[in-house]
Amino acid sequence: MKALKVVLLDVDGTLVDSNDAHAQAWFDVLEHNGYKTELSLVRELIGKGGDKLIPEVTGLQPDSHEAKRLSTERGAHFQHVYLPQLRAFPKAEALLRRLSSAGLRLIVASSAKEEELNPLLELCGALPYLDHQTSSDDAKHSKPDPDIVLVALKKGQCSPGEAVMVGDTPYDVEAAVRAGVRAVALRSGGHPDGALAGAVAIYDDAADLLARFDTSVFAQRS
Repeated sequence: MKALKVVLLDVDGTLVDSNDAHAQAWFDVLEHNGYKTELSLVRELIGKGGDKLIPEVTGLQPDSHEAKRLSTERGAHFQHVYLPQLRAFPKAEALLRRLSSAGLRLIVASSAKEEELNPLLELCGALPYLDHQTSSDDAKHSKPDPDIVLVALKKGQCSPGEAVMVGDTPYDVEAAVRAGVRAVALRSGGHPDGALAGAVAIYDDAADLLARFDTSVFAQRS
């Protein structure tokens, strides 16, 4: 294994407590448009992009006009109703500062749309610590496909063995593993350990990872 150089970061559910809000925004818009579903089902799919979620819930093709319309409506609804209520997880910014001060380059690898991602990065204080950021706009397929992780690796000019992905969903872990990248998972996204089993380590949340930083893969870099 090569020396660790880069940390790839998910944001929703990892740095910002937003997964429930995303699920509720999708549920609101789907119900409003006559697509009957269960909030629990939608919540389970958070971490995937709309290109995955919409087909699974509605049966629509992801590139159809209707799917794109629903995605646009959901984005506007989320930003207007739910975004103002969100908070960063405790110690999220402190964790980023610790990672950066350890000499690691930080790159966001998120399935979020860019217009939603930037306010979330501001909310958790991430912007001063980032080298690059990658959103769903940079990749054809969202997680758990590895596209976003591969784009982030390219931006960071590093090999898969020189990076670790930090995320909170099974889709983060799967995307990382499929790209040849080690994954560290956080339970803050609401998924059980069994669903995160492909990760090399699992922590409760950003604060827990920070508290145990010295025994983590990020401190054992060679």
